Amino acid sequence: MDQTALAASTITDTGEGACTLRGDLLARLRIALTYLWRHHRLPRIGQPERFTEFVQHRKLFDRDPRIASFSDKVIAKQLVADRIGANWITPTLWHGTVLPEQSPWPRPFVVKSRHGCNQRAFVRVDDDDWETVRKRSAGWMEHPYGLWLDEWLYTQIPRGLLVEPFIGTNGQLPLDYKLYVFGGKVACAQVHLERETRHRWMLFDRDWRRLSAASIDADPIAPASLQQMIEAAETLAQGFDFVRVDFYEIAGQPRFGEMTFYPGSGLDPFDPPALDAMLGRLWAEARA
Repeated sequence: MDQTALAASTITDTGEGACTLRGDLLARLRIALTYLWRHHRLPRIGQPERFTEFVQHRKLFDRDPRIASFSDKVIAKQLVADRIGANWITPTLWHGTVLPEQSPWPRPFVVKSRHGCNQRAFVRVDDDDWETVRKRSAGWMEHPYGLWLDEWLYTQIPRGLLVEPFIGTNGQLPLDYKLYVFGGKVACAQVHLERETRHRWMLFDRDWRRLSAASIDADPIAPASLQQMIEAAETLAQGFDFVRVDFYEIAGQPRFGEMTFYPGSGLDPFDPPALDAMLGRLWAEARA
């Protein structure tokens, strides 16, 4: 049987995926083929075991409106502030649908889409081409986000733009701490380095012991506010079987970033691969 036929067969899994959960057959086929391309194996969509398979399952079947609300970069700020306090939130300088012809905000600042991921532009100095930023942001507004990878929640967020102050130091982005929370308990933290230039990441457990494979990078020290981040993430994650809660640390103080329900769209491989199975077991336990 060729790979396309095998992928097609995955959409008729026995169990929960076949019997009770909603899911468009073409979406299942697209997801199976995309997963095969990235992971070199077909996913168990109806009965997921690995973390990356659970992400595919959620994309197809989880229609909880809360995951869209907590992913909306405008609405989420108030939801998060209500739960852990306004001091965790980066203020919004502006939000709307079309950037003004002139930028009135003090440099540096960042322009983001409200409804998508990795749609952002940094404006650091007066010489930065504002018209280019406006054209890029207009492109973000032209199409709904999430259709290509069947990421349902993004199609539920109104298309929009927002502007925030830049929170890095000396023009450099801060480290990004992404906490994986299963059943309301933080299991591990992913640390992202040099996201604009030589992006890479490491995974640590909640006690800051390295889980991911060895690399040429020395382990970064744990953030001073790690325990505060853990407590905040567990508060925000209540009621979800899994969510990744992202933070920064600015001048020793924790700052909320975002909540992510489809990390990497479930397409980023783990190194070592056993981490995919380990995190999958934690997700399965959280759903039990």
